[in-house]
Formats: sequence, structure tokens, C-alpha cells
Amino acid sequence: MIDLEAAYATCARMQRRHDPTFWWATRRLPSDVRPAVHALYGYVRGADEIVDARGRDELPDAPSRRAALDDWERELHDGMASGGSEHPVIAALVDAGARHDLPLDELHVYMDSMRVDCGPVRIADDAELDRYMNGSAATVGRLMAPLIGAPARREDVGALGVAFQLTNFIRDVREDWAMDRVYLPGLDEGQLDRRQSDDAVRELVARHVGRARLLFSSTLDVDAETIPHVRTGMRVARAVYLRVLDRVEAMGFDVLGHRASLWPWQAAWTGTRALFVPTPALPAG
Repeated sequence: MIDLEAAYATCARMQRRHDPTFWWATRRLPSDVRPAVHALYGYVRGADEIVDARGRDELPDAPSRRAALDDWERELHDGMASGGSEHPVIAALVDAGARHDLPLDELHVYMDSMRVDCGPVRIADDAELDRYMNGSAATVGRLMAPLIGAPARREDVGALGVAFQLTNFIRDVREDWAMDRVYLPGLDEGQLDRRQSDDAVRELVARHVGRARLLFSSTLDVDAETIPHVRTGMRVARAVYLRVLDRVEAMGFDVLGHRASLWPWQAAWTGTRALFVPTPALPAG
């Protein structure tokens, strides 16, 4: 079997190369859980690279990318069954799962959502959107919960992950459409092309903004149960994402005709302010 120290180091290098911000945040975690976060990142990154390989010769179409995801998931299944692997990412993740009692079986739900992203995305209704987010966001949150000091709050950490992802979908409607992806159900493709919102679009977006706010509100007490360095990061992230929702509301929920993302200085100012001003509890409804 592969050397585990080298396997974990491979995952850490992947994280540092592809997501240096998350890598620095991971560096603030206790040393005993840090390698597990690297390993989880490595597996998720591996799936992302397959999904984003559209147009490349080795994975030219959606069926080939889905087949590659099947192979990647099978690698993990086989590694869990045998207790190890010759693939460094799989070896590290299998070891991390055993050390920290991580529910690695849940990653098959994550992979189902990744298969959706391999082709044009058209989410039909809220139920399908919830299934997608449960796989792509809540699953990772549930896996991270014991690593950030909140093992008893797995479902709530998962729900917080959904809040972040739903806010991303609201903010990035135009960018996702450019990649042939429509995550918010009910958006008209003609209006997306024209970047024109009507009352129905604004009402739809407003409803999802309300859902995201409710998720942030209902998980507010989770932060206090995490380890201190994580607590600070979660507080900053909440503040920035709530500011995005404020911006969407201020522009009349017109995410087709206006840029919804924050300027870098707005995100920096909001995050800095969050370190000194407590985030108020949000109304439950």
C-alpha cells in the first residue's frame, strides 16, 4: 500500500495549488484534523476536475465525464472495502474516514450531484434543487462537522453549506447561464439570454433569498460549537454572504440585469466589520 504520509502530502499540495485561501484556513485547524480536510478536499477536487473537463480530448462529452465520475467513485468504494488504495487521494481519505469516523458513504450523494453538472443543467423544481444541494453542499458539510468540532451538529452544518450554495446560485445566475446551467427552477431561458427580469423572475429570486436567509438564521448557533479559528471564519463568511443577499434585495431581485456579486472592497469591508460587530440573530420567518 502507498505511504500514508506521502498520500496526505499530495492532497495538501492539491489544496494549496487550487484553493490557497481554503488551504490557509485549513492551516488554522488542529494538527490532528488538518490532514483529513486535505484528503476530503483532494477527493472533491478530483470530481470537480472531471466535471470541468468539457471540451478536453480525454473527456469530450457528458457521458465520458459521467463514466469518469463512476470510476472515481468506484476507486473510493474499493478503497473503503479493502482499507487502503494505491491512489494517494483515496488512500488518504480512507484513512481519514477511519480515524475520524467520517460518513464517507455519503459521498455517493455528492457524486450524484456532480453527474448533473456534466451536461447542460436545468433544475426542474424546488425538490430537485434540494436534492442537488443536499448532495453537493450538505454532504460536504456533514463530513466536515466532526473535523471542525461540531460532530453532534452534522445536519446543521450541512444546512449551512446549503445556505452558502443557494446564495451562490442566486448571485451567479448570469455566470451559470454562460456555462449552460440553470440552477434556480422556473427561470425563462429567453429572459436569461436578454438579461431581462419581469415580476415573476423577481418574485422567484425573492423567494430563494428568503430561503437562504432562513437557513442562515436557523443555523446561527452552530458557530459557537465549532473550534475558535473555525468560528471566526464562519462568522466572516456569514457576514459576506448575507451582504450578497442584501445587495440582491437592494437591486429589486433583478439578478438578470444587474451584477449581484460584491466588489472586492465590499467583501473585505464586510468581513472586517464582522470581526468586531456581532452578527444579529435573523428573524425566523
